[in-house]
Amino acid sequence: MADHEIKVHELKEIVRVFCEERDWEQFHNAKDLAIAISIEASELLELFRFKNPDEVKALLEDEKGREKVSDELADVLQTLMRFAQLYDIDLSEALERKMVKNVEKYPIEKSRGTARKYNELE
Repeated sequence: MADHEIKVHELKEIVRVFCEERDWEQFHNAKDLAIAISIEASELLELFRFKNPDEVKALLEDEKGREKVSDELADVLQTLMRFAQLYDIDLSEALERKMVKNVEKYPIEKSRGTARKYNELE
C-alpha cells in the first residue's frame, strides 16, 4: 500500500493489531515507547555513520542499502504509531499545530538558507 492510499488512523490500527496479537501492550508505556523511538532512530543513523556524501548517495541508490534505510524508517514509524495509538494522540493535528509554531519560530526572512536554530536567528 502506498502513502497516498492509506490514512494515519489505518496505520495505527495495523500496528495495534500486530501488537495486541503478540500481547505486547504490557511492555508498551510512554517511557519505553519514547526510548524505543530513540533506539530505532539511532539504528537509522548507524546506516549513515562515517559515510561521506558520495557513500550516502550510493547507499540510497543501492537496492539492498535502500531497503535497509526503508526498514529502519519503518521501525521508527511503527513505534511512533504505537505511541500515538495507545495515548490517543492525533498525529495530523499535532503536526499541523507544530508547523504553525515553526512558522513563527522560523520566519522565512530570517531562516531561509540557514541551518541556525530559532534562538540563533538575528
